[in-house]
Amino acid sequence: MTDFEFKEKYDFGDLMHIVRILRAPGGCPWDRAQTHESIRRNFIEETCEAVEAIDNGDPELLCEELGDVLMQVALHSEMSEESGDFTVGDVTDGVCKKLIFRHPHVFGNMSAPDAEQAVANWDRLKRVEKGQETYAETLTSVARTLPALWRAEKIQKKAAKSGMTAMSESEAAEALTGAAERFLAGGGEKEAGELLFAAVRCAQMRGIDPEDALNSASDGFTARFSAAEGAAGAGGLDALGAEEKAALWKHENE
Repeated sequence: MTDFEFKEKYDFGDLMHIVRILRAPGGCPWDRAQTHESIRRNFIEETCEAVEAIDNGDPELLCEELGDVLMQVALHSEMSEESGDFTVGDVTDGVCKKLIFRHPHVFGNMSAPDAEQAVANWDRLKRVEKGQETYAETLTSVARTLPALWRAEKIQKKAAKSGMTAMSESEAAEALTGAAERFLAGGGEKEAGELLFAAVRCAQMRGIDPEDALNSASDGFTARFSAAEGAAGAGGLDALGAEEKAALWKHENE
């Protein structure tokens, strides 16, 4: 039996203690077998579930899901401590110092009368902190693991701060039309990517989150498909011919 003190309420120190017990000899065989790479996807899934709780306006579920995200932080921190790379103390120390450094209008003598200036301070100090001397370096620092639409939007926003890629909404619309024409003329992956990239630019110029917009379109498609399938009758879609399916789908999209 593991020597462990059961409590009415636990804190972050208790979480780290539990994780260390699970990873120690005699702990949980599954937890002991895990690596950063093996639970990488778990981290992504737990984060997505926390975001879904936010989208659903469910504070009780959000509390639970944030706990799962925190568990992932604890596991990765413990693994790194075991390998001698860093400790959870280094993680918390690092993020505290980052927050203090990037908020000189709160912890120093710099001024930020509004949120826009606060963001400008943050971006400038982030470049200093990471040793980024060119705008191109800020673009290449955007994580490739982001959803592709979000990554494209973030790259475009960072590029826009240089002033070099500035364009009006009409110019962005022309670029989108041109990209669509090249794709429809027989373009492949390159042209498809340029079309999506141009669509992201147009969306963000109107204050539209492209990721949310595409998710909304996917939800709408799913709803229309479900309605069409429901209208197919007892035999379902498999009982219909190609022309009947096409007519049914056209009706749901009118």
